Amino acid sequence: MSDAALDLKVSWLERVADEVLAVTLADPDGGSLPPWKPGAHVEVVLGEHIRHYSLCGDPVDSDAYRLGILREPTGRGGSAYAHETLRVGHRLAVGWPRNQFPLVRGERYVFVAGGIGITPLLPMIEQVDREGLPWRLVYGGRRLSAMAFVDELERYGDRVQLCPQDLYGHPDLAVAMDVPPGTRIYACGPEPLLQAVQRQGRTLKGSTVHLERFAPRADISAAPATEFELVCAASERLLTVRADETMLDAMLRAGIDVNHDCRQGTCGTCELEILAGEALHLDSVLEPDDSERNTLIFPCVSRAAGRRLVVDA
Repeated sequence: MSDAALDLKVSWLERVADEVLAVTLADPDGGSLPPWKPGAHVEVVLGEHIRHYSLCGDPVDSDAYRLGILREPTGRGGSAYAHETLRVGHRLAVGWPRNQFPLVRGERYVFVAGGIGITPLLPMIEQVDREGLPWRLVYGGRRLSAMAFVDELERYGDRVQLCPQDLYGHPDLAVAMDVPPGTRIYACGPEPLLQAVQRQGRTLKGSTVHLERFAPRADISAAPATEFELVCAASERLLTVRADETMLDAMLRAGIDVNHDCRQGTCGTCELEILAGEALHLDSVLEPDDSERNTLIFPCVSRAAGRRLVVDA
């Protein structure tokens, strides 16, 4: 967490599904919060844990941030702290909004959500609806009572298709993604859903699929790690990254400050610019066809593909 973290108070708590708590945060003095755009997330200190949560309110509202926090039964304690300990009036350290999942201008949109993956899509839907662009949402979950923010989505009528698994099974992505060219498809949810969206997306022509993951991709594989040279241009340092350590660990060991958090390649906090050399991408932020793979690297998991890499750090 950066030293410039925001000191915010919990202004409202609401149970919006069986295991989902909506947390509204505000400035204790009533001031405006830093602006953000759909797709953004913030990191939040919850007891001894730092967790990332998508902002799921309305970006037009500068007075509050809203988060949707799923209680993870097999988690490491952050979500349990939120569900069991938070009360209205509690103060939390919150990072400034960051966005690795921006809403890109399109002719029309299809949104695909699975479970808590609805959270980053809510402000996107709000924006495209406000702009009068055509869109529809396919939203799946284990059961209706476990699907958050369903009441809010009712106002959109038949543009929203709810697919509780216990009633209807999995969403029919072949039908949902039968779209004309120029459509942007945004999906967030569990890994099996995202992989299914990716597979279906490969059959499309002239449309683009955008994904956000809450956990590392399961399909990433790499050769055994090898030692390489890392040039940190801004710091004027030449480092050796051992085979048994990450780029991030080597940089921190050398006293080079790198903003970081998850260490799993999912949050995007440690992003660095590549100045020379080729990266071996092991993160879950960039997709295989992203052009940014030539210019960005996430050093908490990714490495050099050759013997030498130069980054702006």
